Amino acid sequence: MASSRRGQPSLSVRMPSNQPLDRPPIDALFLIHFDVKAGYTILWKQNAPGIDLEGLVEYKSLPSGLHTVSEDLIYFVHDSAHAGLSAFVNMPCDEEEARNARMFAVGVLVPLSYGRLGRAWRHAEGLKEMAAKLAEDRKNTSILEEYWVANREKSGNDNRRLSGETPVSSPSLNSSPFPRKTHSRNRSASDGASLIPPGNKLSPYHPAWSLTSLLDKFGPLIFPIHRAALLRKRILISCHAPVHEVCDFVYNLSVLSNIPLSVTDILPGSASTQRLRPLFSIGVHDIPFLMDDFEASKRPRNDEDAIDDESGSGWIACTTDSILAMKDTLWDMLVTLPPDYSSNATERVWPVVECPRGQPIKATQRDLRRFTTLKNGLARLAAASAVPSTVPESPEEERSARRFSTQSSHIVRDPRDDAVEKVVEPLTWAAFAYNGYMWWASAGEQLRQEQQEEAAHDASLLADFGPSMTMPRPGSRSGQLSDSLGSLNASNRAPDGSGEARFELAIIAYFHRLTTQILSVLADLADSQDEPYTDHDDDDEGLSQASGERAPLRPSDSDLEPDDADAIRVDSHAVENMGLDVWSDTDALFIRELSILYFGRPARIEGKGVEVCGVRVC
Repeated sequence: MASSRRGQPSLSVRMPSNQPLDRPPIDALFLIHFDVKAGYTILWKQNAPGIDLEGLVEYKSLPSGLHTVSEDLIYFVHDSAHAGLSAFVNMPCDEEEARNARMFAVGVLVPLSYGRLGRAWRHAEGLKEMAAKLAEDRKNTSILEEYWVANREKSGNDNRRLSGETPVSSPSLNSSPFPRKTHSRNRSASDGASLIPPGNKLSPYHPAWSLTSLLDKFGPLIFPIHRAALLRKRILISCHAPVHEVCDFVYNLSVLSNIPLSVTDILPGSASTQRLRPLFSIGVHDIPFLMDDFEASKRPRNDEDAIDDESGSGWIACTTDSILAMKDTLWDMLVTLPPDYSSNATERVWPVVECPRGQPIKATQRDLRRFTTLKNGLARLAAASAVPSTVPESPEEERSARRFSTQSSHIVRDPRDDAVEKVVEPLTWAAFAYNGYMWWASAGEQLRQEQQEEAAHDASLLADFGPSMTMPRPGSRSGQLSDSLGSLNASNRAPDGSGEARFELAIIAYFHRLTTQILSVLADLADSQDEPYTDHDDDDEGLSQASGERAPLRPSDSDLEPDDADAIRVDSHAVENMGLDVWSDTDALFIRELSILYFGRPARIEGKGVEVCGVRVC
C-alpha cells in the first residue's frame, strides 16, 4: 500500500474486482497446540529467514479465554513488520488427558507492506479449514506443506500487486460539507467514500463488514471514541472471547480516525498526521512493548523520525487479559465491552468508556442527536439500495451469506432503547436556561432555525450516497437506537455473498467528512487569526492620523496574556460548525487538545449564552 504525505499510509478500504481473489504472500505458517501439561506448543512451522516465532506467536495466537469458545479468528501484529492471523478451533474429544478437548490454531504472518493487516483476512477461510482438519488428525501436516509452498513469499515479488485492489476514493465528492470561507483552494476528497462502480466488492472476511455491528455495539459512544482516536490516544478495548469481531472493531476505528488527504493540505507542516496504529489482540506478554512505547512517547520527535518510526504514537488494541485494564499507565482510554450474554438482559448494557481510569466518558447531547440522524440516513440508504433475494448457487456462497447476515433482524421499538440516557451527558442547566429563554423570546422560531441548521449539517455528511438522503425532521426520534443497523444492512445485502459494500463505505465517508469538518473549521480560525486586521477605510484616515497609527481590529500579542497570545479563539458558532456540543465541557477540552496536536497552538473557547443590557443571563 503506497505511502501518502508525511509518511502516513493510506487508510482507505480497498476492494477487489470480479477477478478471483488471490492471497497475499506469507512469511510464516505455523500450527499451535494447547496441551494441558506442556501449555502452548508449536507443532509445525515454516518461516522466512530472520523471522523468530518461538515464544511469541503462541501467546499472540491464543489469547486468554479461548477455551470457552468453539472457534475464533485472531488478528495481531508481530515484530512491527508483520500482521498475524490465526484460526482457532476447540473440538470435543474422548481423551481425558486432554480434558476432552483438542485446541489447535493455524496461523500465518503477512508483511505489513500489503496494508495495515497485510490483507491477511484473505487467508481466513483456508486457515479455518486446515485447523478443523488438523484438530481431527494432528499428523496431517501435509496440508500445511502444500499451503506453505503455494502461498509463501517468493523472490522477485517485492513489488507484487494483488489483483483487483484499487483505492477507494472519489475526486468528484467534496470532502468538506460546507464551503470554506477563508480558503479558495479546490481540494478533492479522500474520505474513503466513492460512488462505487458496479462489480467492486469486499472479500467475505474483510473487517469492514463489521462496521454496522460497531455502530450497534457502541451507539452514540462511537463519537467520543472517535474523538479520542483523532487525538491519537492509546485506546484499549477490554473484551471476552471470541475476539474476531473486536479485532474488526480495532481495524475499523483506525480507519474511521484517518486524516483525509484533502485535510493534510490545510494543516501546518509540523502537524502530526500519523495514523492511529492498530495493534489488534494483545496480552500480558505485550506489556514490555507497551511500556517501551510509552517511554518513546515522552521523547521529542521531529518530522523525519515520525515518518520512519511510529513508536510512541497513538494506538488501539483489544485484550482479554484483565490485568492490562488494571495497568492504567499503559493506556489513555479504556473501553470495557459487556459479555455477549448481556444481550439478553432486560435493560440494554452499554460499553463503559473511561479516560482516564475511573472517570467515565459519555456521549454529549449533540452526539445523541447526530447518531439518531446517522441511523435514519443509513436506513434510507438501505431502503434505496435494497436488492432482490436470490438463491445461493454454491456452498461457498452460502457460507458467505451466513457471514454477512449474522446480525439480528428486528426493526421494532425496543423498550431497552431508553437505557441510552445512561451513556449520554444530561442536559446542562445553562442549555436548559438558554433554550427556555430563546423559546420565550422568539416564540420558538430561533430554536427551530438552529435545529434545521444542525440537521442540515448532519444530513450533508451522508450526501451523494442515495436518492433519498433528505434532511430529517428536527428532533425526530423515528429511528430507535435499539434497532439493529446490522439488520438494515443484512436485509439489503445480496444473500449470494456478492460483497457489495456501499453501506459500509457510506459509514467510512461519514466519519471522514466529520473529521474534515472539524479540522477545516479550526484551520479557518487559525488562518484568520494569524495576523491582526487593520482598518484601511479612507473615511477613518483622520482619526487614525490623530491617534498616530492605525489601530488593529484585534489586539496585538503584547496586549494579551502570555497564555492567550497565540491562542485560537473559538466562538460558539465555530463549535456548532464543527458538529460539537457548545454546552459540553468535554467537547471544549477536545478542541483545546486538538488545537495543540494539529496546530501547535492553544485554543480559547467562548461559550454560548444570552446577554441582556450587557449582563449575561445564561
